Amino acid sequence: MNQKSIAERLFNSVNIGLLLLISALMLFPFLYLFSVSFSSYEDFLGSRLLLWPSNWTTDAYEYIWSSRTFRQALWTTSLVTVFGTLVNLFFTSTMAYALSRPIIGQRSVMFMVVFSLLFSAGMIPTYLVVQATGLLDSIWSLILPVAIAPFNLIVIRQFFLNIPGEMIEAGIVDGANDLQIFYKIILPLSKPALAAFSLFYAVTHWNNYFAPILYINDSSKWTIQVVLRQIVVVGETTGTLGGDNMFAAQPPPPETIQMAAILMATLPILIVYPFLQKHFAKGVMLGAVKG
Repeated sequence: MNQKSIAERLFNSVNIGLLLLISALMLFPFLYLFSVSFSSYEDFLGSRLLLWPSNWTTDAYEYIWSSRTFRQALWTTSLVTVFGTLVNLFFTSTMAYALSRPIIGQRSVMFMVVFSLLFSAGMIPTYLVVQATGLLDSIWSLILPVAIAPFNLIVIRQFFLNIPGEMIEAGIVDGANDLQIFYKIILPLSKPALAAFSLFYAVTHWNNYFAPILYINDSSKWTIQVVLRQIVVVGETTGTLGGDNMFAAQPPPPETIQMAAILMATLPILIVYPFLQKHFAKGVMLGAVKG
């Protein structure tokens, strides 16, 4: 018995050590970004591995916030993320509810959903559709073409199917129609699922890079990921973007600007996550097998 408790303690100690090591490896990039963004150029040059700034400075943050392009990109990305997530949740949940109910032609619709999941139209046909509908250079070109994710639709539909049918039948007996059943019964019971998928959709919109490159030609409507590419990959911190000086003042070192811009582009999603964490743990278990 004593031997077993020693083995358990050893097993727990190894698990804790591995988890702490993995956590440290995951947190290290954020610590490095934070340290370099608040460090002076002398500290950055004088240290191979900068883990904590010696001389604190906010020059890099003041510099990027002096850019109208950066502020506009952050605002545009926030709008796309908020409205895009609302559009995604509305169309995905309503279509999933409709497909969870016995309707005529349900198999055909589900076949088209699965078919679109396996075989997408491709870049050029999608671009031609966006162009024909007049959505080019509009933030709606980043929202409407991805209004419904087929995989998310299938999972949420399955979640709706697991809701006890007696509750829906009770609503029908009380005289409720489909819309009332959906808004007053289905949605309140689906908060964990909707919270989880709202986070998935929000992260997708916030990190979307390829679609703005394709559909947005006006630099004043660029998203933060496109501007971040100009700063980090192209290294354009003092040049001009679409005729607008990206940064007007005397720039700090490019490395500190890049780290500050990456941290500012990552921080909003990190702030949103704790508010959804309560429901997220339940939502990620949607595909689990019940015992």
